[in-house]
Order: sequence, then structure tokens, then C-alpha cells
Amino acid sequence: MSNPTFLPFVNPATGQQFGQIQTSTPDDVAQAFDDLRHNLPTWRAKSPRERAFALRRFKEALIDRADEVAAVLNKDCGKTMQDGMTEVFITVDNLTQMINHAPRWLRPKTIPRGLYFFKKYFVEPEPYGVVAVIGPWNYPVVQVMTPVLAALMAGNTVLVKPSEAAPAVGQLFEMLFASVPDIAPYVRVLHGGPTVGQAIVSTPPDLIFITGSEKTGMAITKAAADTLTPVIAELGGKDPMIVLEDADIAAAAKWGVWAANYHSGQVCMSVERVYVVESVYERFVTAVVEETRQFKIGYTTEVNSPYNCGPISFDRQLGIIDDHLQDAQDKGATILTGGSRAGMFIDPVVMVDVDHSMKVMRDETFGPIMPIMKVRDEAEAIARANDSDYGLCAYVWSQNIGRAERVAKQLQAGSVVINDAMAHYAVSQLPFGGVKKSGNGRIHGEEEVKQFTQTKGYAVGATPFRWDIATVFRSPGHYREMRALMRLAFGSWHQRFTPFADNYPLTHTAVDTPAASPAPSQNGTAKKVAVAAGVAVLTAGALLAVKRWK
Repeated sequence: MSNPTFLPFVNPATGQQFGQIQTSTPDDVAQAFDDLRHNLPTWRAKSPRERAFALRRFKEALIDRADEVAAVLNKDCGKTMQDGMTEVFITVDNLTQMINHAPRWLRPKTIPRGLYFFKKYFVEPEPYGVVAVIGPWNYPVVQVMTPVLAALMAGNTVLVKPSEAAPAVGQLFEMLFASVPDIAPYVRVLHGGPTVGQAIVSTPPDLIFITGSEKTGMAITKAAADTLTPVIAELGGKDPMIVLEDADIAAAAKWGVWAANYHSGQVCMSVERVYVVESVYERFVTAVVEETRQFKIGYTTEVNSPYNCGPISFDRQLGIIDDHLQDAQDKGATILTGGSRAGMFIDPVVMVDVDHSMKVMRDETFGPIMPIMKVRDEAEAIARANDSDYGLCAYVWSQNIGRAERVAKQLQAGSVVINDAMAHYAVSQLPFGGVKKSGNGRIHGEEEVKQFTQTKGYAVGATPFRWDIATVFRSPGHYREMRALMRLAFGSWHQRFTPFADNYPLTHTAVDTPAASPAPSQNGTAKKVAVAAGVAVLTAGALLAVKRWK
């Protein structure tokens, strides 16, 4: 047996280690899946209301330990205590909405029955089974807990792999779930890096939910393709902010700087590039530099921190930030303020003379850099904003709300905020997610819970009646009747008015009855006319039924 390995708990602000946890082995991964597969029937058999009751117990435990969670985030990620509490607050809000509304979201839904008048049709969401949730390091509570709890609410059992860059948070998860007996059998937490992630994906689970970078999302999706395991991905962003000539410049500068540098820019919805119409460009840049120089960077364990944000949480991210800064300067960009470093702390950067040849305008930076580009007008701003592989969020500043909404509708993004910044993620029933390389998943609200289910359809009724129109049409010889019904039920008013005459003219033409052929018997003709008349009567009822059930 190989010696165990450990993930150290290191405070990025101080560099001090404050604990460790043993890395999960392949045997741990296999055992976790076996446990969850074994316990799945019990959990999925519970009604949504019963699952909501169990999750309410977990919510109470989370609220009771909120200070502890915030303190762990403060040490594990360098967040201020208030930013840590923000994660807990949003998680509790999201969970409350699930508890209150998910039993209704998960109800069976009746489906229009079409021509099958004597059957009922409905769809019902069913859980996938064992779901793997792979979490990020920048928001290791809210962006892990929310999908885990949604998957549980939907009736799945859940395997969780927190980020190896936030291992103390992972340990806390394990303790929290274990403390709630109603939930504990249905969740397993595994600790480790890419090797553990690969073992999880290859097991395989029934569904994978990943929050992370584009690179991580692509690697997991490729690995999951070998087993056709579905993947829901909430990935990165390169979120643009557009400042039009009629914007409130002071407000745009204030909240743009905040959104570019909150949590030192380590937010997927950070403002990562800014497009300013040339008539207000100089005013905006001046205001941004002034706001940025007032932004305070530092670290404290005190509840009320004087700092706006703390360090870069993950040392690997420093290399990306350095690369983007150097690439931009090599290609002609100018730094107006910021850029100095002390350990894991970086002073926020304001950069101008940028263009789309630079990584800082095309690739996700995930750091405290605000590059600003001058554009001619609204049209160029929209075109530049959409010139990206990403499409998570976007921001528009204009005091003309109608104009701002018109611009917002043209932006390729999963969310657009007008005259504010990052004012959407905390709204617990507003779906959040991206387009293009920003992923395909949604969190918050009904969409989040139901994405952890598959739709199952039901058709229920007695043995088919011989005279049921849907039964009649299963036998041959009813082409014309079916065409008549189609015209009457679905056609225009002119098509509905003439279905019988088109199918059964009063006199047969030479085409219908060739001279060389014997004339049809009166009995045969009468039978067809009788059938057609019956169909006509049924179609009248069918039309009313179809219109009713549309």
C-alpha cells in the first residue's frame, strides 16, 4: 500500500499552513460511488416535500455555523470575513428558494393529448442518479453548495470534489454533511487534485456538474465523452462593460472599478474589458484612475475589515496575470496605475491603449486588471463586446434605459446588467449561466433544480376502443380521411371549410373512375360516404378538442 498524501491548508495572505487533509485514493472514489449507488433508491423514493424537509435541517446547520464557514474562507482563500459571509448568505438564500418552491417545480405536468381523447399524457422529472459536482477555488462554498443542494433536491445522490486549492473548505463540507443525519447517507466528499477528478469522471457518474475554467471544462468533457456521460458546465468569462456617451460617468467608474477588482478580480462575472465611446473616454479614464487608487488591498481576520479585498487565492493564477500584463505592454498598452506586488497581493491595474490582439482583451485574466478601450460609437462597442469566445455576463451604462435595453438585447451573454455591476448573481431565482465557451449550465431558480433531472413521459389509458379515431387510423385504407382531418384540425379557415368536398366529390372524374374500369357498387360508395360522414363528425369534435388542449 502506498503512503498517504495530504493537501495542506495554506493561507494565501500570510503563507502559513494551518492544517491538512488526506487525499482520496482510487479505492475511496470507488467506495463512495458504491455507497451512493446503494443509497440512491431510498433518497429518490422520497417525495420532493420530504427531501425539502431534510434540506431544511441542513439549512439550519449551515446558519448555525455561518461564522465558522466565513472564518474558514478567510483563512483558506484570503477573503474578508464579510465576503465569506456573503457566500454563506447567498447559499442560504438559494437553498430557501429550493425548499419553498422545488416541490412545485418537480410536479408532474399534463401534456395536451392531441387526437388520443381517451388517454392522459403527462411528464415527470426524474433524477439522473449519482451526480458528481466538481467545484472551483474562487467561490468554494456558494458555487459548490448550490449545485450540490439542487441535485439533492431533485432526488440524486451526490459526490462532491471541492477544489484542491481550497481544501479546508472541503473538510468543512464533509463535517457539515455528516452533522445532518437526514442528508449524510446521500453525499460523499472526495479530496484531491486532477488525479482524483479523473478517477471520478472515469467511474463514471450519471451526470457531471463542473464549475471552473474553460480548460478544466474541456478536459472533463473530453474524458466524459468516452462513456457518454452528460456534462453541465459553468465556466469562465471575459465580461465586457460598455459606457455610452449618455452614461453617468461617476457611477460607471465607481462600480466598474469595484466589479473589476472585487475579490481581486477572481470572479467569473468580473468586468474584464471596458469599451467607452470616445466623447466621454477621457472623463471616464480619469474617474477610473481616481477610484482605483482608493481601492484598499490587505488582509485581516477581524470581522469588520478596512480592506476592499485580499490576495490572489491561488498561486498558479499569478502566472496568468503576469503573462497578460507583459503581453499587453509588449504590444503597446500603457499602465496608468497599479501593478505592484507584495507576496500574493497585487495593486489593481488600470490599462489603456489596448486592442484585441492582446491576451488581456481576449483570454480570461481572473485578476485585478481593468483594460479600457476607446470606441467610436454604440455600434462599435457592441461589435467589440461580442468579439469574444466567451459569453457569461455583460454590463451597459446609459441613462436612457430604453437605449440600454436595446443594446443589451444585442449582446451575446447569459446575463446583462444595466447601470450597475454584478447586481444579478445574488438574486436567487434569476438564472445565471453563459453562452459560447462560458458553458451550458444554469444556477438559481427552477432551471437549476430541473437541470439535474431527466424528463420522463407517460401515456395512460384503457385498451384502445375500436371506434376511437386514433384507433381507426392505425388500420389501412384511411388515407383520405386522415387528410381531411388534418385540414380540418390544423389548416387555414379555407382549408378547414372544404375537407369533405376535396376528398369525396359528388361526381367522379375520369381520373378517379377510368372508363375501362367497372363502376363502384352503390353499396361500396355508400359505405365510403358513411365513413367519411362519420369522420367529418369526429373531426368537428377533434377540432374543438385540439383547440382546447393546445
